[in-house]
Amino acid sequence: MIGCSGSVPGPDSPASSYLVTADGFNLVLDLGSGALGALQRHIPINRIDAIALSHLHPDHYMDLCGLYVASRYSPCAPLRIPVYGPVGTAERMARAYDLPDSPGMSDEMAFTDWQPEQRIGPFLVRTALMAHPVTAYAMRIEYDGRVLVYSGDTGPTDALVDLARGADVLLCEAAMRDGDPDNPPDLHLTGSEAGQHATQAEVSRLLVTHVPPWFSRDAQVAAARTTFPGDVSAATPDTSYDI
Repeated sequence: MIGCSGSVPGPDSPASSYLVTADGFNLVLDLGSGALGALQRHIPINRIDAIALSHLHPDHYMDLCGLYVASRYSPCAPLRIPVYGPVGTAERMARAYDLPDSPGMSDEMAFTDWQPEQRIGPFLVRTALMAHPVTAYAMRIEYDGRVLVYSGDTGPTDALVDLARGADVLLCEAAMRDGDPDNPPDLHLTGSEAGQHATQAEVSRLLVTHVPPWFSRDAQVAAARTTFPGDVSAATPDTSYDI
């Protein structure tokens, strides 16, 4: 767990970023605000083998700007890191750093649009569109019979249940509080909704993440436990799990 704060970096965590490793391959899921520095506590920049972006909100991708600088100017340069993301990721990153669309960051990052299924290193990665104001994907990451599903950002949707079916771990956002009348539709899940999705998908373990710093992780976990009878805990920075 590199960063698990929702929407903005928090006092104890960067925004969204998760490191998944197998067979010496390092796949980074999202690289949100503040995550690049924290990631280097675990691997050096030149050991990033690929990056998978769930969607193009700054709390999930903005530290690609810092990675661009490191890939171009640091002692380990030049680097060209594969980046998987929604259509338009390359153009968005060029605008984020005020670069021309061509070449943009494409000399430092090899941008690939998400497909329903692709092989990334040793992982089989399947994606599904979520319920969010922008194009947003959840990811099902399979390796050696084990399955991690990362929700990215989403409101309630059967697509997440279908993608997470039978997963060993569902890393699921819970950014909104239950019972808040101001919760907008098709934006985020509450704690109990994260639990409902985990129950319907019959996953083995639920990790609650993307909790904004103005809410309590413990409260979101408690809400998830009202609807999911299995193992529930909060994702916290610098914690590792074997799946």
